[in-house]
Amino acid sequence: MMKAALNVLPRLLALRALALLIVFSAAGLGTAPAHGHDIPSRVTVYAYVKPEGGRLTVLLRVPMEAFSEITFPLRGPGYVQFSEADYALREAARVYLTDSIHFFEDGQELTERDVQALRISLPSNRAFTSYEEALENITSPALDDSVDLFWRQGLLDVMVTYPIDSEDSEFSVNPQLGTLSAQTTTVLRFLVPGGAERVFNYVGNPGLVELDPSWHQAALRFVSMGFTHILEGLDHLLFLFCLVIPLRSLRALIPVITSFTIAHSITLIGSAFGLTPGALWWPPLIETLIALSIVFMAFENIVGAKLQHRWMLTFGFGLVHGFGFSFIFSDTLQFAGGHLFSSLLAFNVGVELGQIMILLLVIPVLNLLFKYIVDERIGGILLSALVAHSAWHWMLDRGGALSQYQFQMPVFDALFFAALMRWGMMIIVIFGALWVMYELFLRWSLIDRINWPRASGHRSVNQHLS
Repeated sequence: MMKAALNVLPRLLALRALALLIVFSAAGLGTAPAHGHDIPSRVTVYAYVKPEGGRLTVLLRVPMEAFSEITFPLRGPGYVQFSEADYALREAARVYLTDSIHFFEDGQELTERDVQALRISLPSNRAFTSYEEALENITSPALDDSVDLFWRQGLLDVMVTYPIDSEDSEFSVNPQLGTLSAQTTTVLRFLVPGGAERVFNYVGNPGLVELDPSWHQAALRFVSMGFTHILEGLDHLLFLFCLVIPLRSLRALIPVITSFTIAHSITLIGSAFGLTPGALWWPPLIETLIALSIVFMAFENIVGAKLQHRWMLTFGFGLVHGFGFSFIFSDTLQFAGGHLFSSLLAFNVGVELGQIMILLLVIPVLNLLFKYIVDERIGGILLSALVAHSAWHWMLDRGGALSQYQFQMPVFDALFFAALMRWGMMIIVIFGALWVMYELFLRWSLIDRINWPRASGHRSVNQHLS
């Protein structure tokens, strides 16, 4: 009896495994998309926005492969039946576009909209190179059913209008088109009534975007960007941390932080006005040097820093960090409208506010740590060693990426010498700033030397200065 049961048990286990396999297979088939549609990895959306008279006209072009849940009328092996596609196109425009992009006039959302025209275009169509060509293409007759076009290769062109009070109002947009693909890039052109054109090129959902911002709107946005960037930039934070470890009073940090601020402001402003090389190796070179600056400052803390001259070293590394800030700023410069310089200043203000907040948080923590938990010298060495360890790996990784680029001698033409003159102007500004800070900090140190004996009552002023 027992032997028979043992013989049957493997069969029962095999049958149960087979049943589970069938169930899971059926479940997988049941959840598969009806058309096997997949979300594309990358999609580029093109848009024109033009206020004119009493309406805001929006022209959109989106690859149809992004409409994974829409069933289009097909013929043959999967060609679009254009004459029967109007309903599906309107549904795609509503679900994926008009419900996901929100326009505002003077802060009030434009809720009334009218889809004026829809049209499928061939992938070879280049109508969206200008507003006039895009408008003419969208309002032209639909393609004939004799055209063979797989639906995933088509481009959907949409014309949407919104009633507005005035074309001179302040317009903004909150596009939420990031779900069209894993990486959605949008190229949006806003046609200002005066004839200018604002071009925006962003990835994902950028939040609320002022299409033609005033100076204070641009300034507020860039203050926020600068503040956020300094808090999210771990390499900049570690550099500041290395500065704070041996100097834990605001008075002692003033020369160092001031020199760092002036230095990165010079290179950031210079980069915004085109003084940086356009070579591909430039960004990885700067990122490698930023990591090197952290390693150097950390090792200086370990071996013993000469704090009275540290502001000079900080100034040199600040020039490098300014180029690093410029990479972020150049990507967001499109949101400045016509207010480049005020946005530059606002970005710097945001960075400085972030630095001040970091200092106000870190200095008390370090003072308590060195007072109650660990000896100041030992604690400074341990913390600096930890920072150096992380920055050393960054430096090696970034240096490895930098080594993949080929460095070529520049072409000594008119453009080279024009760039050389601009760099010469920046060098003059750098040395001028160094001279001013040297005179200022020299007097600062003299005042400290004079006040110290008076407070301590030990030596005379002349003895101390000698």
